[in-house]
Amino acid sequence: MFAIVRTGGKQYRVAAGDKIVVEKLAGEAGDKITLDDVLLAGQGSELKDTAGLTVAAEIIAQAKGEKVIVFKKRRRHNYRRRNGHRQRHTILRIVAIGAEEKKKAAPKKAAAPADDAAPAATEA
Repeated sequence: MFAIVRTGGKQYRVAAGDKIVVEKLAGEAGDKITLDDVLLAGQGSELKDTAGLTVAAEIIAQAKGEKVIVFKKRRRHNYRRRNGHRQRHTILRIVAIGAEEKKKAAPKKAAAPADDAAPAATEA
């Protein structure tokens, strides 16, 4: 199964087991995160409904990208500026694609025990 997810203003095609590099996300290496903004999902040539669909991922590392040199120059004005920049990014491993499983709440006990306690209080 594959999915198209949006994070950091970009779209990524992912499948279980893929590694992707995205804009920096909060978290440490080993943390589990969910990507909720699923735009498209499918299996083979069939498309699936994306309502309530999430993508589970694990953070492998927080890293920096390659250095980009910013050089500004204005001719005949003796103006030169040199600056460098390294963008921070997060490396993710896609664990699973599927609806988030909701935990079932424990069944509530009937109000009968509370009713049993009320007559005892009135008798005393």
